[in-house]
Amino acid sequence: MIINSALADILDRDAGATESDLLLAALVDHGAFVPVRENGSVLFFRDDAGNPALPGYVSESCVEVRLAEAAGSVHCDVMRLLDIAGDTEAGRLMLFSDHGSATVPLPLLVRTLRRRGRQSQGERLRLTWSTHPAAVALRDALLRRVREFAAVRTVWISHARWLDTGMETLLLHVAVDEDLPSPTAHRMMEVLLAEEVTLGDGDPKVGMIAVNTAAHADAIADLERMGLDTVRHDRETGRVEVVSQEYDDPQVADAARRALAEEQPGAGSEAERPRRWWRRG
Repeated sequence: MIINSALADILDRDAGATESDLLLAALVDHGAFVPVRENGSVLFFRDDAGNPALPGYVSESCVEVRLAEAAGSVHCDVMRLLDIAGDTEAGRLMLFSDHGSATVPLPLLVRTLRRRGRQSQGERLRLTWSTHPAAVALRDALLRRVREFAAVRTVWISHARWLDTGMETLLLHVAVDEDLPSPTAHRMMEVLLAEEVTLGDGDPKVGMIAVNTAAHADAIADLERMGLDTVRHDRETGRVEVVSQEYDDPQVADAARRALAEEQPGAGSEAERPRRWWRRG
């Protein structure tokens, strides 16, 4: 039986309000089951104000138990959920587990998608190599600290830009050997930003997307081809490898840093600091 166990755990504990970030992450990573009628059309609910809402359940059996009038259910990933809601006037999701429920406004879900780097509502995301001092600091901090997070296999660091909105962030894709949403990846980010990297008012925000080494092999292959700064952790040997265009051609990195320094006054000394070509921990 397929079940969104991460979402079920949060809903069963009635923790949707206190663990909203984890709830949204579980929904983004694993989707939900949408009930349908005999003719295959989606069953919509009404919220307390009488507005249409799209119901989502943690499993097919949960639909059978909690919604007898449904003829069946269809598993939908987060993009399909947004497509269905976008074709209607539904402004929120009503989520159900065996013992709990929660309501999620669709704008919150869209915001989570943007932060985590998925495509949403026609937006296109571009990932490029970054020489921003904060990106370099994150790379160096990962070299020192990634061994502390056993489930983390690889981290890619990029400059992310949503082409339709112009929103920009630094983005870490984190490949893990554990079920999503990844508690290890979230803990690693908390440590990096609390203990290793201090972001100033003019620095970009930093986001993170956890991917599973088995379930998201295609996405990982795409990331490997992008030429991003990459930190790899071999758990068996304890070796950490850093791969960067900077180590292949320092002149490329120097030119990028000079361009960045011109755009961000005061960043020049840090941005132009020479670095070693290749590092292995």
